[in-house]
Amino acid sequence: MESGLNVWPADSPPCFILPRLSRDQVHTPFKKKNPVSSFCSSQTLPKMPINQPMSQIKLTNVSLVRMRKNKKRFEIACYQNKIQDWRSGAEKDIDEVLQIPQVFVNVSKGQVAPHDDLKKCFGTTDTDTIIKEILNKGEIQLSEKERQANSSKYTAEVLQLVSAKCINPKTMKRYPTTMIHKALNELKFNLTSTKPAKSHALDAIRLLVSKQLIPIARAKMKVKIVMNSKDAKASKDKLHSLITEIESENWSSEWEAFAYIDPSNYRELFNMAKVELLEMAAINESSGTL
Repeated sequence: MESGLNVWPADSPPCFILPRLSRDQVHTPFKKKNPVSSFCSSQTLPKMPINQPMSQIKLTNVSLVRMRKNKKRFEIACYQNKIQDWRSGAEKDIDEVLQIPQVFVNVSKGQVAPHDDLKKCFGTTDTDTIIKEILNKGEIQLSEKERQANSSKYTAEVLQLVSAKCINPKTMKRYPTTMIHKALNELKFNLTSTKPAKSHALDAIRLLVSKQLIPIARAKMKVKIVMNSKDAKASKDKLHSLITEIESENWSSEWEAFAYIDPSNYRELFNMAKVELLEMAAINESSGTL
């Protein structure tokens, strides 16, 4: 064996001799990358929508009207704020009220009411006829958010009515709604009611005036009264009992007067003379009286 040479023994198995590589020429073994993971690492994938079942209806701005007949439930899907417009007659086009012209057993699940049930409960399968009956007589289903909004709106309307119709007799000024609200809370008056707001406001006024937790009185109505002069003179005492104060008057063939009256006397005065309402809740600041 010559010096400096590497000789492979003759009886050894064949072998491939690889060239010697420097450190810089050495590479790590190739690893196949997952194209999806590589893409995800470089940027965020957009969120994919969740597919809904085809039978499920996705509705927005919807109010349900529900009716029960013969222990069966029927629903229709309507646009918010359109149901009351339809019932009051402000909206005549039913297509502007309905989201879907169909009768359902369950709107959210897309379950259409069977024809047999419609026939049995309504006596017809005519969709338009049934929808109108549900729309006119059914119960409006409100979400919790809608109920809270309606309650807040109702309370604000009642407080505004009380504030407009009442006055502090000492200062001749109206109370802010915040003070009215505080007084009613102290008197444990329930501002939530199924009554019309005007009727509920009158209940609140009667309570406030009777309890006098704060100095409060009904503001007077300002009216114009026209009456035959003879009849006016004959009913002078009765008229004075109904009128709080006469601002001005004129006697000729007819007696004409501008006056302030208590709202509770309006109907009786109206039955005696021609009465024109000028202001619903007037403040006579010049005289310093209500």
